Amino acid sequence: MNPGDFLLSAGILGGVGLGFALLIALAHRRFYVWEDPRLEAVSQMLPGNNCGACGFPGCRGFAEELVTGKTSPATCTVMSADQREEVAELMGVEVGTAALRVARLLCAGGRDEAVRRAEYVGLQTCAAAAAVSAGGRGCTWGCLGLGDCARVCIFDAIWMSDNGLPVVEPELCTACGDCVEACPKDLFILMPAEQNLLVQCRNLLDGEPATDVCRVACNTCRRCEADAPGLITIRDGLAVIDYDRYDLASPAAAARCPTGAIVWLEGRQFPEASIQLEKAAS
Repeated sequence: MNPGDFLLSAGILGGVGLGFALLIALAHRRFYVWEDPRLEAVSQMLPGNNCGACGFPGCRGFAEELVTGKTSPATCTVMSADQREEVAELMGVEVGTAALRVARLLCAGGRDEAVRRAEYVGLQTCAAAAAVSAGGRGCTWGCLGLGDCARVCIFDAIWMSDNGLPVVEPELCTACGDCVEACPKDLFILMPAEQNLLVQCRNLLDGEPATDVCRVACNTCRRCEADAPGLITIRDGLAVIDYDRYDLASPAAAARCPTGAIVWLEGRQFPEASIQLEKAAS
């Protein structure tokens, strides 16, 4: 190759390279999206669990909403109070307030209360047992007791009692909703911790047929309906609480329930389970 051809080739390649560089620069200018420099700083301060308890898609999603002022640090229930204060200080905003929510189980029928019709032998998960004649339980609506909810809880907020029921520790629960998705019987709900009144039963049978399969089932006696008019009604064989009228609630609404299907909670849903835990530890 003579020197003239070499210089021509070099000039062509250089021109092509320069052209692409200009196109990339123009594309970057055209499609550049400005990012708030606080976003990365806030993201680093968040717990990184990506649990979704805040209602946003992961910690990054929460950070994006936070820097745009669409939510407050208090919305993250995983951070400690001090951590929320630090985020608020960085953002120059108030910590804000958020209603503390906790997972509750809509069943109290453990091994001691629910009738077992058959012995389930198979994969020891609730999902598998639910596919095989309700895991042998007499109440087809009740908890299967195989702990799928406890296994998926990344915060160790759920443990299985000796009675075969999942126990939620309110202080550890972030209301992420993983237990709600894991339960094949749809027995978990997320509710404000300040709402103490709960119907821990999903059995739709009336009267004796309900208590024949579980002694803590709602037997539709209607005492709760009489004690809390306008708040509790009997529908389809089950007591139903109208939480929109929760201002009417009081411990009296659960006081005369003959089976314990309706309870007034103070903290942990199954307080007797703590005794089992203490005995096991000693």
